[in-house]
Amino acid sequence: MLDLRRLMLSYKFGIDAVMTKIGILRDEFRHIHDYNPIEHTGSRLKSFESIVAKAQRKAIPLTLDGVRSQMFDVAGVRVTCSFISDIYRVRDMLVAQKDLTLLEERDYIANAKPNGYKSLHLIVQVPVYLSDRVEDVIVEIQLRTIAMDFWASLEHKIFYKYGQEVPRHLTDSLKLAADVAWSLDSSMERIHEEVKALADDREPLGRGEDHLRPEEVLEAFMRTVEVVDDASRSRR
Repeated sequence: MLDLRRLMLSYKFGIDAVMTKIGILRDEFRHIHDYNPIEHTGSRLKSFESIVAKAQRKAIPLTLDGVRSQMFDVAGVRVTCSFISDIYRVRDMLVAQKDLTLLEERDYIANAKPNGYKSLHLIVQVPVYLSDRVEDVIVEIQLRTIAMDFWASLEHKIFYKYGQEVPRHLTDSLKLAADVAWSLDSSMERIHEEVKALADDREPLGRGEDHLRPEEVLEAFMRTVEVVDDASRSRR
């Protein structure tokens, strides 16, 4: 029981270490840069019951070494971003840190799951400094846009309610919703880039983008909307 308590504590400390890293990046962008790619964060620690169930399902030895070496989702951190490009930007900043080791990367954005699920998963190893030793802890980091996170939350609720017997019309609807969410993410990314480009074009020499007046940002946005609308009419 003491070993189990230590195991769960080490995973909790691993989450705390990763959350601290993300919190520092978020605060740095909030106070120094003109744009913050991190919308919000969350974390979760797998319950002992869930660990046992997965170990039985996956034939993983229910030992400290078995859990550590074969179960990579005990400790999880979720980072929600505004845009798809932000996901990879945060990813690059995290893996560049010397005391964080990237063990595996699963890009479900470039290669979505058959049900439509999209997210970027990073399996990382982070050192946890305890009173008598340093323990390397594995943490799974999921990076998503707001639309991806909303879809995944809905999908989880549906599968929790129906188990593995989800009606076909609901799985079809979820796949369609995933396609719509991707279209929204792509459109918002394009508008964001066009607004940024217009703002940069209008920027006077010697003045940073963070000094743009609100009315200039709004004007740049409206000009982008007009461009998109004109292009849409021309294709009709």
